[in-house]
Amino acid sequence: MLRPLQSLRRLYPGKLPWLFIAVGLATLVIQFNPHWRDGLIYDRTVLPSGQYWRIWTGHLVHFGWPHFLADAGLFMIMGGLLEARHKRFSRWALLLMPAFISAIIYYFDPSMVRYGGLSAVNLGLLLYLAAQGWQRQWSDWFWPAVLVIYVGEIIFEIIQGGRGGGMIQFDDPSIQVATNAHVASAAYALIAWAIAALQNKITATVDGR
Repeated sequence: MLRPLQSLRRLYPGKLPWLFIAVGLATLVIQFNPHWRDGLIYDRTVLPSGQYWRIWTGHLVHFGWPHFLADAGLFMIMGGLLEARHKRFSRWALLLMPAFISAIIYYFDPSMVRYGGLSAVNLGLLLYLAAQGWQRQWSDWFWPAVLVIYVGEIIFEIIQGGRGGGMIQFDDPSIQVATNAHVASAAYALIAWAIAALQNKITATVDGR
């Protein structure tokens, strides 16, 4: 019974990111129960009727195991990094970012009827982590490279017109890459980064007095 805990300790040498682990387990349970998809996925046609839980649960639904493994794997890896370095941001982001992304899709992309997956949340978390890392060390090439890859991914999606899943094969051929969701997550991450930078500046000014 100790082996799973030992594996977690190797992945997260610091404090375990229990909130990320809980979300990851929730996505796994949903993946093992595909008949739950229709009741949990983001579906703009039923949101006006009061099914607001889909604003959050839609991000936990994935279209096939390749989609799940790619999204959940990156999510769990970033969980350890964010909990160790940006705990406050990561916990608020898990609550607010899914709703922010869903709201952007609902109001600005009426053609997107259904949406599922952690990819947009992942990209928002990654962008914030990269922006903070680059701010700490402007001469470090790694974080700018991450940001370039992020922007390149969005540009590629736009050029492709959101068709298909890139290297990921969805189990529903009608599903397209949700570029607007990724742009929304980028906006959330940049807003959060700007607020954090402003707070740090104010704190430094006060302490300097």
